[in-house]
Amino acid sequence: MGRKGILTRCVKYSNEPSETGKRKKCKMALEYRNRKGIIFYLHVGTTKKGKPKYYFSRKKQDNVAESIPRGYEIYENPNAQVFLRKIQPKVITDAEVELVRLGLEKKGNVKYFMVETKKDAIIVYKAANNMDELLEVLGILNAANKNEILKQEMLRYEAVMQFQLVDKEKRLFIAKRYCYRGSIDDWIYIGDENTLDALVNEYVRHVGRDSFYDLL
Repeated sequence: MGRKGILTRCVKYSNEPSETGKRKKCKMALEYRNRKGIIFYLHVGTTKKGKPKYYFSRKKQDNVAESIPRGYEIYENPNAQVFLRKIQPKVITDAEVELVRLGLEKKGNVKYFMVETKKDAIIVYKAANNMDELLEVLGILNAANKNEILKQEMLRYEAVMQFQLVDKEKRLFIAKRYCYRGSIDDWIYIGDENTLDALVNEYVRHVGRDSFYDLL
């Protein structure tokens, strides 16, 4: 599980010196450090219709934004890419997300995984590459700087399972897994709707195992 990103603001200076000879403080620049330690700067441009357009870039330019526009939030996806998006309505509870996370820790066959929510679903991601094997090949499995290495671009995540809320009142979910067959390459339903606890107990144990591909 990766750490969360950090939002900060830094002062942007003008290249023109002030009367005292020091550079003038121009305005604040909003910066975001993702969980891999990479800093992104929020910028604001203009669309063809003259409306503001916000985007993140690793290179700080003159059109930095000082704040997040109202109704928007920073979103960092499982692969540490950073975007600005409209604030998502909270449909899934923190307790439900934690239930899935703990289920994966106890029953899943994965060491590196992430859990996030998208609208009415809880998405499970696992590492697409075997980090321990890769580090062993590089001869640094037990290196003191292992944690620093894991922050780099070496670790990639892929979505493998999700639990979609289908009944808000009864809190019933339905499970899906990602199908990797060339003719499908999409989400497929597995099983019937049930409580989240029952679905987690039934399905997360297959994540990271060959039995995952037999789930229908």
